[in-house]
Amino acid sequence: MAILADRLHISSRLDFFMNEVAERGGVVSFSTAGSGAAMDQGKQLCTYAASCSGKVPIGILMCDMVNKDLTRQKLNPYLHEVQQGSKVTIWQQGEVVTNLIQPGVTISAGDPMYLHASGYVSNTGFLGGKRVGTFMSTKDENGYAKIAVNLPSTNQNY
Repeated sequence: MAILADRLHISSRLDFFMNEVAERGGVVSFSTAGSGAAMDQGKQLCTYAASCSGKVPIGILMCDMVNKDLTRQKLNPYLHEVQQGSKVTIWQQGEVVTNLIQPGVTISAGDPMYLHASGYVSNTGFLGGKRVGTFMSTKDENGYAKIAVNLPSTNQNY
């Protein structure tokens, strides 16, 4: 599990699709954008980018993306599972406790938080990774930390 129950929700969006299996709790980026409002266009895609260079972060993925044979089993609503290729819930502003923090980094409360590869976050801007928020705690013994995400932001020094 990548997100614990301690959460503060301010702003979210439901207009992006995701075509890959993914665990909730990481930062998703634009993959392709639709035209106009694009509310129900399958072209409005987000992804856990393999490289953060040049990627524009959208927010924290709040559902687990799964690829199940829906003729044999159903999605687990208690785990907030969403079938691959469906719309996803993305929090743009709020706080969550996640373990999708770049392995090997030491963080402190108040450190700036930057996008890293594969949806991970870190306190260093690696290869042009954009700032996405602030660390609100240090890592606990299980590798979880509270993060505050604040997107979209054109001010990288907020």
